[in-house]
Order: sequence, then C-alpha cells, then structure tokens
Amino acid sequence: MGEPQRLYGLNALVLNAADGIGEAIARTLIKHGATVVAADTANSGVEQHYRSVKGITGKVSSLTDPDALTALVKESAQELGSLDIVVTDFPLRVEAPLSRADDALETVLKQRTSLLLAVYRTALPYLKKSPAGRIINLGLLRSHFAVDGADAAARAEQELAELTRAMAAETGEYGITATYIQPGGVMTPESRDTFRRHEGLRDHCIKLSASRRIGEPVDVAKVALFLASDDSAFVSGTGIAVDGGRLDD
Repeated sequence: MGEPQRLYGLNALVLNAADGIGEAIARTLIKHGATVVAADTANSGVEQHYRSVKGITGKVSSLTDPDALTALVKESAQELGSLDIVVTDFPLRVEAPLSRADDALETVLKQRTSLLLAVYRTALPYLKKSPAGRIINLGLLRSHFAVDGADAAARAEQELAELTRAMAAETGEYGITATYIQPGGVMTPESRDTFRRHEGLRDHCIKLSASRRIGEPVDVAKVALFLASDDSAFVSGTGIAVDGGRLDD
C-alpha cells in the first residue's frame, strides 16, 4: 500500500507560486492530498501553468498590494470552501543584493510586514474554523543579500521570527500553528538571475552551507509539508533553516 495522504481533505493557499519554491510547495501539497490555490502575478503565467494540474488552481493577483491580498484570501477561501493552510511569500524585488541593515532593507521589511499582516488578518477567521490551521511564512532567499550582507540577512530573519512568534501567541488557543522557513542559498529562477549578474555570490552561498551545495526548491517544499501536516501539531512560533547547515559568514 502507498503512503497515506498526510493532507487529505485540506485546502491551501500558496503565494508566489508560479515557479521556484512556491511551485515546489504547491505540487508537494497536492501530492499529499491537499487542494491548492496557487497565486502569482499577472505576468507570471500562473493560470496557464497549472491549467492541466489536478488539484491546483492558478490564480492571478497583485502580491504587493495589501488590499489585493485581502481580496485574494477571501476569494480563495470561498472557491475552496474552507482554508486550512496559508503559505506566504512575496515578490519583493531589490535593485541589487542588500549588503547592510540600512534604510533600503528596512523599506523591504516594512513592505513585507504590511503584506504579511494583510494575509494573516484576513485568513485568521477561516483558519479558526479549520481542524488543523497552519500559517507558514517564507523568509528572504540568501541571494537577496550580498557577500557582505550577513548582518542584513540576520536582521530580516529576526523580524520574521518576531512576527511569527506573535502570530503563534495569538492563534495557539485555536489549534493554529504559525511557523517560518528560512531558506539559505536555493536555486530559483530569481536566484539564478541574481547569481548571473553578481559573480561570486553563488560560490559564497555554497561556502556558507555545510553541505557545500545550493539547495533546490523541493528541499524547502519537504519542510513545508512537515509544517503543514499533523506531524508538526506541537511546533509553533519558531522556524526551520533550510540551508544545508549554516556556517558563519
């Protein structure tokens, strides 16, 4: 007999899901029984991408506008009939890999907080009705940060950790868990473009990992599956680094 479907009957919304980590998570969730709305921007081709994939509906939305995200959550919950799992990630573009914990970083983090809270506050009433509500927040890729950007990367993770802990404290009594995943160097289409434009950053990301390799989106997706499933029912307010073993910068 095959492995039991760990997410059978659960409904998920995955953001930034046309490719890379989001796509890997969406496909992993349906493989284990979930039904998924995979949302991405108008130029991502997300609707066409998933048109023939059973269990996933591609949906277009702005992912950088809080009002649009509020509407997206409501529409997705209505179409799915319920909402059990929310995976947050946003296409926060930077002109160049960030090297310092300065105003440029704070602008990105302020935007992420605004978007994350819009999704969280809208999804919460639906998650309270779920038998297994899950909020999984994705951190910024290591490729968002320059070779000398260790302090900036740590600052970004610290803020996500604090936000996630606050969510866990608020939702724990309803059986909802809130967690985050902090990727290291992971080869996504975005990362590939950054590595091409900034020589040496890819090699630096490899050196930061004890496994001495760049991760793949599926490495993150497998951890998201654990956090979405009943296996992690007593894991909340914390995060998991998916970086092959983090070495000092």
